[in-house]
Amino acid sequence: MRGSKLNGLLFFLGLLIVWELVAQGGLINPLIVPPLSRILRVFSELVWSGQIPLQVAASMKRAAAGYVLAALVFIPLGILMGLSQPVYRLFEVIVEMLRPVPPPVMSPVAMLSFGLEDEMKIFVIFFSCAWPILLNTLDGARNVDRVLLNTARTFGLSRWKIIWNVILPAAAPQIVTGLKVSLPITLILVVISEMVGSTDGIGYFILDSQRRFRVAHMYAGMLTLAILGYTLNQSFNLLYKLVMPWHVGLMRMKDGG
Repeated sequence: MRGSKLNGLLFFLGLLIVWELVAQGGLINPLIVPPLSRILRVFSELVWSGQIPLQVAASMKRAAAGYVLAALVFIPLGILMGLSQPVYRLFEVIVEMLRPVPPPVMSPVAMLSFGLEDEMKIFVIFFSCAWPILLNTLDGARNVDRVLLNTARTFGLSRWKIIWNVILPAAAPQIVTGLKVSLPITLILVVISEMVGSTDGIGYFILDSQRRFRVAHMYAGMLTLAILGYTLNQSFNLLYKLVMPWHVGLMRMKDGG
């Protein structure tokens, strides 16, 4: 595993070196694809001047609000739909009709409802995160081992204690999957919504740089997104290992087998 990661890293570094050599050699138009060294220099200047941190902070505030709100709404709803057939039937048609709608299509609706304020971006993120979280939670709640449920009922546990002590831990891996799938979607949609209508944020920064033909600044914004996405994913994996070490161990045993 470590060897394959090292090979992947070396291959990536090789591509970056090729990019630098091709750009410096004039084989591609530097106005379209600047040398990597220039992008890194501009990126460093933007970080130290505080421009990039300010844009990232604005984007992350919106992303976190939409992501957390979606989790708070759709994890409980997914559990209810998984446990109660009447609740499932009540929401089934709505879910199946809205689920195929591409989240960017909701931007005009959000703009009409909330204008260009942060609420518009938060709503689009909330909508985009809803379905991975809801459907994975629903699947997890439906597939809880019946032996566990029957044992809990035999010991006289109340419905809420069964949900908290049996169903939630059993469905946790699926819930975590939904949250992890939603994480990059959150980043993508916050950038798109900021490009549609905003005066700050990393999405606005990239679009504004392109409009001003500040190409190196545009690529620096894209580099920021790449670093941000990688950092969020690694942070989520670390948190997952800390919160659910038993499931990590189980997956390793299965992979080893």
